Amino acid sequence: MRSASSEVSRSAAAVYASLGAQVAAMAAMVLFEHVRGRRLSREIAAFGGDPHNPAAREVVGAVTVFAILILLLAGATVAAAVAYLGWLRKVRPASSGLYTLGAWLVPGVNLVAPPIVADQAWREAARGRGSRSRWLPLLAGWWMSWLTLIWLILVRLPRTHGPADLTGVGPLELVTAAVAAALCAATVHRITGFRDPRAAAAPADAGRHRLRVRVGPELPELACQSRRWGSVGWARKAAASRTPGAGPMSE
Repeated sequence: MRSASSEVSRSAAAVYASLGAQVAAMAAMVLFEHVRGRRLSREIAAFGGDPHNPAAREVVGAVTVFAILILLLAGATVAAAVAYLGWLRKVRPASSGLYTLGAWLVPGVNLVAPPIVADQAWREAARGRGSRSRWLPLLAGWWMSWLTLIWLILVRLPRTHGPADLTGVGPLELVTAAVAAALCAATVHRITGFRDPRAAAAPADAGRHRLRVRVGPELPELACQSRRWGSVGWARKAAASRTPGAGPMSE
């Protein structure tokens, strides 16, 4: 049980890292677009994109940096997808791999099926321990932000992308991607938490801890004697032990 839980935790950590790398790569590309991209686009348009043009030598460095940023973003995106699918297989080992892949890769189906698969993973992991009133808004927020990002890149950018831009990706797309990544990581964290055996044992341990605190340490002997001396029964015993002309006997 612990080994399976550790594998799920490691898979979740890979998802977090790849999502962070994806957002970082996109942020670097947006920054390059703002600082150098527009001027680079005008310079490329000036010599018609001919690599044999002498003016092309002046932009080789900038073009190389831009190409590296594109490759980093693509690689981080693929890594995030692979890490998420691997984590999902660890969370649901009994489910079919084709079912999981189809939910993400079949066009049209991948617009609806992924949150359904994530919800099934949550129900199997929670088993009545979690609150769906908190889970469903988180799940819906993640998927709506992801669909919004897809719409921004595939629908909005082609309409607003001008000749002065390299990619057209800007702060709006970056913020949306960051929100989608954060919510995705939150859903992964929520499901992974139910797979940790320490989470199930935490309430019992806390109850035992509270019980120990209520009991407290043992009272010293002097305090125990003071309690006996101050009790009602002790007063009767002390009165019975008195003899004429003599003081009370000590306990």
